Amino acid sequence: MIKIIITFLSYIIILFNYNLIAEEIDGKLRVGLLAPFSGEYKSLGESLLLSTQLALDEIDDENIIIIPRDSGSNDKNKLNLAIKEIINNGAKVIIGPTDSSLFSELEKYRDTIFISLSNKDPKISNNVISIGISLESQLKTIEQFLIKQKKNETLVLYPKNNYEKFIDQKIKLLKLKNFKIFKYSSDPRILTGEIEELTNYNQRKKNLEKRKKILKKNDDEKSKRELKVLDRLYTLGSVNFDSIIIVDFGNSLKSVLASLIFSDVDDQAVTFTTVNQWFDESIFRQNSVKNLYFPSVNMKQFKKYNKNYYKTFSLKPDEITILSYDALGLVYYVWKKNGSINTINDFFIKEKIKGKIGTFQFKEGRVSQNLKMYKTNRDKFKEY
Repeated sequence: MIKIIITFLSYIIILFNYNLIAEEIDGKLRVGLLAPFSGEYKSLGESLLLSTQLALDEIDDENIIIIPRDSGSNDKNKLNLAIKEIINNGAKVIIGPTDSSLFSELEKYRDTIFISLSNKDPKISNNVISIGISLESQLKTIEQFLIKQKKNETLVLYPKNNYEKFIDQKIKLLKLKNFKIFKYSSDPRILTGEIEELTNYNQRKKNLEKRKKILKKNDDEKSKRELKVLDRLYTLGSVNFDSIIIVDFGNSLKSVLASLIFSDVDDQAVTFTTVNQWFDESIFRQNSVKNLYFPSVNMKQFKKYNKNYYKTFSLKPDEITILSYDALGLVYYVWKKNGSINTINDFFIKEKIKGKIGTFQFKEGRVSQNLKMYKTNRDKFKEY
């Protein structure tokens, strides 16, 4: 019932703004919102709209007018129709789309600025600024973390899939002194065997059995004490890396973590890091790696945003919606600072901008986020 009411209110907001923009009021900031209000990702679209409304309420400036339009789900015709309607209603800046595969369509509207929520590429193009949490920013944060930890032998793991070439390009930007790349199968049935071979598991297991066999022949106290210690182990001998970066997420990430622990890679001796984490508590139910590090948005602000969203709408927000919240804040900041927004150059601000996701800035034609490192700690997330 609550969802039906919220959906109804969402369209009321659309109609309300439509009537507002029909009036000619000078000095107003008109911002378009491209969101999938129909199709496969309809629930995401509604969540994006509510998040934008939440930001609008917090900014509390009657001079802002939001113009939401349905971009559909992977529908170029709907996208173009929505963009044209928004432009015709006086918006110079549009928040969206979320899908970077549609960026080629945006080139048609060179006089319009798009603030995309995509995280694929932080590079600022002719008329598109992507403020999603890019892999580039995440890898840079991990890199700095591992350097401070004085790690010298890093293993970078990622799956063989459609994103492989994209990840290849980003990994090349790493400035770690010594790192190796290992690409694993997306099939979990094959994955375990690959990880066993990678970690030299069988040989380390043989090393243990061989050493125990020797100790059992001895009757001295030192050998007995060592044997007791070895009885608690599964393998003997260390792996040839001291840190891991896993570029994966969801169930695939959990499969990799499980395979590494099954292959007896000690997360006390080897530092485990990963990307694309939004404080997903299901990671705790994967009883494998106890110490997992990852870069992410500001946890306090993220939890505060989620709490406020739920309090206001009695719904849990989609993770990406915090980006639309920050996107409106960014547009408003630039508009207030410059008095107007005419070109994409107005967004090239030297100072760092603080948002809900954390601090970000525009530098050398790219958007970079200053992310914090977090770790799993006794079924909780802890800032490192």
